[in-house]
Amino acid sequence: QVQLVESGGGSVQAGGSLRLSCTVSGYTVGNSCMAWFRQAPGNERERVAVVDVYGTTNYADFVKGRFTIAKDTAKNTLYLQMNGRKPEDTAMYHCAAQQYRGYCPISPSGYSYWGQGTQVTVSS
Repeated sequence: QVQLVESGGGSVQAGGSLRLSCTVSGYTVGNSCMAWFRQAPGNERERVAVVDVYGTTNYADFVKGRFTIAKDTAKNTLYLQMNGRKPEDTAMYHCAAQQYRGYCPISPSGYSYWGQGTQVTVSS
């Protein structure tokens, strides 16, 4: 059974830092497309960052230079380091996994496995 469990969310002030973790079981992080998405109330789920099997990363424009996605294959865990937080970063953050088939999708519909999410709130 595949399980993705996020942790590390919370409330921070603008400009602060936070690191999200996604612990994966029943699935191998190193052989998969791994991604972070976020969804704010009333908004569609949107891509934050993706990392492929080679470690190549892809970021949404609104987080470039502020967030970093990384995976630890030994711990089978995905991370999202969030620096320079802004109030508009407030959302539920979800990690997702998908078998690698030559490319990693950037749309939520391309991912088969999801975590329940962790809430991040940024105050000004």
